[in-house]
Amino acid sequence: MAPVLGFFLLLGLCGDTVSEGSPPSTNSFDRLEFEFPPTNYETEDSYEAGPTGILFQMVHIFLHTVQPHAFPEDIIRKILQKKFDFSKDYDKIIYYEIGIITCAALGLLFIILMPLVGFFFSVCRCCNKCGGEMHQRQKKNGTYLRKYFAVSLLVICIFISIGITYGFVASHHMRTHLRKTQKLAESNFNDLRMLLNTTPGQIDYVLDQYTITKAKAFSDLDNVKLLLGGSIYEKLRPRVVPALDNVKAMAEAIRETEEALVMVNSVLMDMKQSSAQLSANLSDVQKDLALSLKDPACQVPSAATTCDHINSSLSYLDVSVDFSQLPPLDKQIANMSDVLQTNLSGLIQEGYRSFNDIPETVESKTMNVISDIKRTLNSIGSEITNISKKIPVQDKLSNFIHYINNTEDYIHRYLPTLEEYDSYRWLGCLVVCCLLTLIVIFFCLGLLCGTLGYDRKATPTRRGCVSNTGGIFLMVGVGFSFLFCWLLMTIVVLTFVIGGNVEKLVCESYQNKKLFQVLDTPYLLNENWKYYLSGMMFDKPDVNLTFEQVYSDCTENKGIYATLRLENIYNISKHLNFQERMGSINSSFENTVIRIENVVLLDEAGRKNLMDFSSSGVDRIDYNTFMNATSKHPTKVNLLSFAADLDIKANHLPQGDLKQSLKRNAQTLRTIHRIRIIPLEKSMSTVYQTMRGLQYKNSGLGVKVANVIFFLNTAQDFLKNHISMITAEESKKFAAMILGYFEHYLQWVRIAITEQVAACKPVATALDSAIDIFLCGYVVDPMNLFWFGLGKATVFLLPAIIFAVKLAKYYRRMDSEDVYDDDLETIPMENMKNGNIGFRRHRTSQTH
Repeated sequence: MAPVLGFFLLLGLCGDTVSEGSPPSTNSFDRLEFEFPPTNYETEDSYEAGPTGILFQMVHIFLHTVQPHAFPEDIIRKILQKKFDFSKDYDKIIYYEIGIITCAALGLLFIILMPLVGFFFSVCRCCNKCGGEMHQRQKKNGTYLRKYFAVSLLVICIFISIGITYGFVASHHMRTHLRKTQKLAESNFNDLRMLLNTTPGQIDYVLDQYTITKAKAFSDLDNVKLLLGGSIYEKLRPRVVPALDNVKAMAEAIRETEEALVMVNSVLMDMKQSSAQLSANLSDVQKDLALSLKDPACQVPSAATTCDHINSSLSYLDVSVDFSQLPPLDKQIANMSDVLQTNLSGLIQEGYRSFNDIPETVESKTMNVISDIKRTLNSIGSEITNISKKIPVQDKLSNFIHYINNTEDYIHRYLPTLEEYDSYRWLGCLVVCCLLTLIVIFFCLGLLCGTLGYDRKATPTRRGCVSNTGGIFLMVGVGFSFLFCWLLMTIVVLTFVIGGNVEKLVCESYQNKKLFQVLDTPYLLNENWKYYLSGMMFDKPDVNLTFEQVYSDCTENKGIYATLRLENIYNISKHLNFQERMGSINSSFENTVIRIENVVLLDEAGRKNLMDFSSSGVDRIDYNTFMNATSKHPTKVNLLSFAADLDIKANHLPQGDLKQSLKRNAQTLRTIHRIRIIPLEKSMSTVYQTMRGLQYKNSGLGVKVANVIFFLNTAQDFLKNHISMITAEESKKFAAMILGYFEHYLQWVRIAITEQVAACKPVATALDSAIDIFLCGYVVDPMNLFWFGLGKATVFLLPAIIFAVKLAKYYRRMDSEDVYDDDLETIPMENMKNGNIGFRRHRTSQTH
């Protein structure tokens, strides 16, 4: 077992390189997946007998009926311990074998009696007894008896033929499958050789996974800025960044407010000038219209009303708003200019930069500890590599390969002998089946000839040649039956006793694992060893290692480490423990003080700038006055409507200077609207929207600034009071994540060792191939089917003999027959002349 221990020692080195640690806070190590390379074996897991399996199951049912007793565990144990006394315990064997013994006794009785019966039957017939006299008595039910005997013999021949078919099928099945033995053996040996040859490669693969795991850990350690620093940053970000964003929004509001005030002040100046020019233009139009209305044409009654209406509306040609009355904004603009003297945006960027530098700070603070961790991981990897080189696993495993090669050579050397003996067996089975077939052929020929050649009108002494030949065939079949049935039954008894016991004691007990349970009996195979298997393999008989457990584990394709319970021999976790080093990695992170200081979100100058903005007076501007003034129309009347009305009224006047003056002034009003009103309306709308937006932004300015400063102070205090705790917490999580890779690797190594590395499925498959497939499937099942079919056919020879002898009387030509007075008319004249006529109701003998 040195190679096995050495092999699992090496596996252990790559398994316990990880210490116990808390699970990582992230699922990063889940991305580190290991897939063990699968091994594909040649030998199939199961054996199917095909359609013949139904016949095998039928024989199994028969054997269970004959031998229903459970596996004799106590008897087998006593025999293996050499404590079985046949003189005292023979009754137990008889009780267990009572079914087989009974059937064998009946067979022996058949073997003994049939030759004797045949001998006496032959002697008796030679003495014209036992139906040997060539005379057939006339019976009223003779036709019925003949048909009954013929049908019965035909049915019996069918049953015998079925038994013969079973024999042929069994012999063919055994012959064809025994030819597969070499292929089956080679397949199993190839699988065992593959198991041994691939084990070193599996070890190398497991070792390589440590390199992959270490590379993943190194990658994360090199990326500590993003993983650890970033996680700290993300923990602080929800409390810090919103406060900075609020200050940044306030700085943007300061700049926008100053720009808006300057723009409004400039627009107001333009509006005042435009409003004065508009007022002057409208005054000129008003004067011109007033002068035109003094025209004598207005004295005409038809035009007087129109002129009066125009004269009464001249007062509407004037501006509606005096923009010179709006309060000035120079003081607020001056205050905002003073506020903007401080670069608040730059101060805020400094705060962002100070906060965003946390990952770089973490990287610089952990540089030394990360270097130490890398050295620790490299040293562990070096130790694993060095230890793997010291154990000559391949050299020790070569002993098993040598043993497999020797066993394979032995099988190849003696397999031709097995095939040669099987050819003799097949020839013997063929002869036996052909002999039975010959008997059935004689019976069938007798039935065929007798049935086809039978003439109901012919008397027994005048039967035809074909009918007589049929009777002779039947008697030949009877003779062959007596001659060979004892030999056939001898073969049946021998194969039945051997095959039945092997099936019940070996095949059935192997399938239900009773055989393993017997072998696992403590102190059974060696009185000094409690468990024979562990004593033989490890020289430690107290280790609970059983044949049943090893076979079951190998059937489930578990690894040899778990199957052979090697932890009782060499505890990998105990002897190869790197937890101390892994614990030092965790302690390194826990003991590393990452001081993140001087994170100033906004200095005093920035805070003062916010307070200055709060006291700048922009929130005290009379926004409603501005909005009321700019929300009105520039003039008291719509100039376009007034001009249109002038045109309409002028059209009602006769041609003249008045009409031309009205139309000219209407056109002038349209021009004023285009040149003065439209630009002025746009300016008024701009001022209105701007002042409305400023009113909304600066409403409650003092409260807003106070809230921004409050949240800023809160974020600054949070940084001051909690950054150390958050840094320590995230450092632990980062360390747990790094160790999580190795914990995950360790769990995978344990699974690989117990279930995947050196999985012993080929061992269980080889055992199944030897016992369940070769012995039971290739040999015992066909043997049992052979004696079952042969025995069935042989037993049915007994009624076949009886019916054949009875039926032959109806087919063979007789030497004499029964004649009655009622039938004298049918007697030929020549017989009457010979004086062979008897009295009424007496038999007349006729000799031919």
